[in-house]
Amino acid sequence: METAERPEPAEETFAQVLAALKDEYGASDSEVARRIGAHVSTVNNWGHGKANPRPAAVRKIAAEFPKFTEDRLFAALGKRPPAPLSADERSEVLDVLDRLTEEQRRMLLIQARAVADSNE
Repeated sequence: METAERPEPAEETFAQVLAALKDEYGASDSEVARRIGAHVSTVNNWGHGKANPRPAAVRKIAAEFPKFTEDRLFAALGKRPPAPLSADERSEVLDVLDRLTEEQRRMLLIQARAVADSNE
């Protein structure tokens, strides 16, 4: 059985990267929260190492604060960034789903969620 590749241990924690981001951009927890559509207490918890953001939030942070790449942000979480779907890949996935029965779709979505959740 093959084992999943794990990234190297993070050289910096997500809380450290977030502190550097706020310093670089002169942003407060409130500003980060506003720009990514999160609650300020959520950002505060990330900053104190009490919680980590989900991949969607990491992508929003990288988009709003481009000096901090997805690669760096995910590395601080000890994870590799999820690969984005191209338009062709998205179309192919939907085409496959359209060909499944309702029960098959439900089962596939359960499996896909479990795999995706293992990345979080």
